[in-house]
Amino acid sequence: MARPEAIVIGCSAGGLDALKLLLRALDPTLPQAVIVCSHSGDQGSLLGELLARHSPLPVREAHERWPVQAGVVHLAPAGYHLLIERDRRFAYSVDEPVHYSRPSIDVLFESAADAFGAGLIGVMLTGASADGAYGLARIRAAGGLAVVQDPTEASAAAMPQAALDRAGADHCLPLAQIAPLLNQLAHSE
Repeated sequence: MARPEAIVIGCSAGGLDALKLLLRALDPTLPQAVIVCSHSGDQGSLLGELLARHSPLPVREAHERWPVQAGVVHLAPAGYHLLIERDRRFAYSVDEPVHYSRPSIDVLFESAADAFGAGLIGVMLTGASADGAYGLARIRAAGGLAVVQDPTEASAAAMPQAALDRAGADHCLPLAQIAPLLNQLAHSE
């Protein structure tokens, strides 16, 4: 795989703690954009403030028509689906919830797969639904890489297990090993 251009991360139940641990361990010189969709995003800007305390990278809520920026953690806003258009700018949608969620991980992952193709890494963390499983399959079908948290050590195993069942994974790892893998892949040629 060539050097990835972007990393998308999905989580739900238990996601805040998982994101804090993962973001804290990311390389501060990470050359990729990181885009996060968390079902706990209904906390609004509070989620961004909490994660910014743990991230060596700047954390910002993604805004419509803003470009995806390398070296920044972008957060899906509460109440909207976040999409990445082919010109690699963010778009919002108020379409119906997917898996009872808006923002939906599937919606983000599928649009990111279309925008970045083989230059994308999808990461599925803890959660209590099946959201993200189809999107992760789309990432793999487009040539991207799938990383799934080991369901046996996730706070809520349903989401990573659904991702494994639907999409499989290139890497299935304990949470503590995911950031080191991303750091390694980020600088690979």
